[in-house]
Amino acid sequence: MAQPVDVAIVGGGHNGLVAAALLARAGRSVLLLERREHLGGATVSERPFAGVDARLSRYSYLVSLFPRALAHELGLRLELRRRRVASYTPVGDGGVLNPDLGAWSSMTGRIARALAPTLTQPLPAREHARALVADDEAWEAVFERPIGEAVERAFAGDTLRGIVLTDALIGTFASAHDADLRQNRCFLYHVVGNGTGDWDVPVGGMGALTDALAGAARAAGAQLRTGAEVTAVSPEGEVRFEGGAVQAGRVQAGRVQAGRVLANVAPAVLARLLGEPPPADRPEGAQLKVNMVLRRLPRLRDPAVDPRDAFAGTLHVNEGYAQLQRAYEQAASGRIPDLPPCEVYCHSLTDPSILGSGLRAAGAQTLTLFGLHMPARLFRDHPGAAKRAAVEATLRSLDAVLAEPIEDCLWLDAHGAPCLEARTPPELEAELGLPGGHIFHRDLAWPFAEDEAQAGTWGVETPHERILLCGAGARRGGGVSGIPGHNAARAVLDAA
Repeated sequence: MAQPVDVAIVGGGHNGLVAAALLARAGRSVLLLERREHLGGATVSERPFAGVDARLSRYSYLVSLFPRALAHELGLRLELRRRRVASYTPVGDGGVLNPDLGAWSSMTGRIARALAPTLTQPLPAREHARALVADDEAWEAVFERPIGEAVERAFAGDTLRGIVLTDALIGTFASAHDADLRQNRCFLYHVVGNGTGDWDVPVGGMGALTDALAGAARAAGAQLRTGAEVTAVSPEGEVRFEGGAVQAGRVQAGRVQAGRVLANVAPAVLARLLGEPPPADRPEGAQLKVNMVLRRLPRLRDPAVDPRDAFAGTLHVNEGYAQLQRAYEQAASGRIPDLPPCEVYCHSLTDPSILGSGLRAAGAQTLTLFGLHMPARLFRDHPGAAKRAAVEATLRSLDAVLAEPIEDCLWLDAHGAPCLEARTPPELEAELGLPGGHIFHRDLAWPFAEDEAQAGTWGVETPHERILLCGAGARRGGGVSGIPGHNAARAVLDAA
């Protein structure tokens, strides 16, 4: 007989933990099932290098969208620390430190302040969202026309255009002028968080967020079971799983009958668990994630800027407007870009606690690199060779703005190997269950209802009444936000 629970949650990423905590605090019986041996999904800290005491945020790495009000509601003991430098962009033998974007920042700030509060409320209608923004010119620029048009009107220089456009491309394979506006939706989610768009460093690494959420869920009475892989979900709320316990030397299989099932997995994964056809549009991730531990920060070609300033914020590497377009065109044609655009930052400059005392004393630092325009298609046929080529090209791109090769600065692990690891979209799919390696589970959607039937819903509903999305693939999903988890929990509570 299946174990009865009020709510079963499929997947133990941060959104599932948010939902578990909120529902358990409201008195619901909650069972969360996670296939990996630890919680957190992409929101984890790990020590990937043998004998090196550096707890890296291995997948996701900064926090912008997680609502402060939600963290307060859950009583999370989590410190988010502001980076003292916003960005640095090398240009030739000089560069741009903390650029003033003027009227552009004012415009995005108005949009963020208007829409951020709605992310944890029932979906507003499109026209209501427009009325909240109360700026027809801003609405047209961000919600109606390709973002490239507004960027080109606002900025004359290639460098500033590129700095602004990168917010529209992180995790999204698009150009500035794509007619479907997927780049606009990505841009919005990068600037709307908490009404400011600030991207902060989680002290202790991303795993500190997972630990805080798991602690809140357990304290409220939720059951959190790891090593339990869900194999099937029925529209009636039955969840079948394997693992989570061992009996007589065999993996135990189990069944749960839930009043509601919250799917903290991608919509494509949920379709498979339901035995349904996959979505027509297969998601495609487009990023290369590289983690490094360094003996010291590298010297820059620009002698006027201290590397501790350049790497403290976001260092834009070969992300000029024309460079971004050229890399997109090369990747779209099936080629690894000649000069891959990427962004780099040093977590340990803002939060040294992720390094052991020995590393800190030796002057070691971490680097996180996020490479753009690396779609999954490039790795499909020859994944190993393509990964080597992508990493080599990306390191060449980074070296182009340095006064010395980055490889000369890498710490060596216990086996004498350089402390550098990379993850391609296919590897993210294999490790985290992200279809196509898409970090948002699928292309982002507007944070408002696009037809009358959606207005007033929570944006987590599926065709099955008992089953709700609570992961990044929900409307208003994507990023490290907790918003889909919150909204799925509210949908359950409102229906009671």
